[in-house]
Amino acid sequence: MRQETRETFQEYVRTRSDALGRVAYLLTGDIHQAEDLVQQTLINVASRWEKLRGDPEPYVRRALYHQHISWWRRHRREAVPVADLPDVAARESDPSLTVAVRDALARLAPGQRAVLVLRYFEDLTEAEAAAALGVSVGTVKSQTRDALARLRTLAPDLLEVSR
Repeated sequence: MRQETRETFQEYVRTRSDALGRVAYLLTGDIHQAEDLVQQTLINVASRWEKLRGDPEPYVRRALYHQHISWWRRHRREAVPVADLPDVAARESDPSLTVAVRDALARLAPGQRAVLVLRYFEDLTEAEAAAALGVSVGTVKSQTRDALARLRTLAPDLLEVSR
């Protein structure tokens, strides 16, 4: 990697790691897995950094979501402790709401979780979310519909908060 390219990559990592970590935490529900996810994604992106043109953010986000889904497919049968809460302070005023949202997201399939994170936490449009995930807008719409329907069934207590 050329020195100039290395410097631009290092600057990107310095400025965007925290934001990527927050998204990764929403996807994984575990601070340690989120850190690993960001690290692995950045390792994968580093080898392609010279070829990226323009804003690298959409490419990195897409790589993050795809890495998460790959990990989930590979490790979906492993036991995951659910009683342990992360050692991260909640940013919201109501910690129980934070836990409820995290637990509700954890019960969704990775694709559904990724779509909800992109649409409602990252505030992307349907077209932007589709581009980030490499799927059609129709897939984003149906995944969003299915995920919200599943949340209504699995976590009806969140309905009261949204009103």
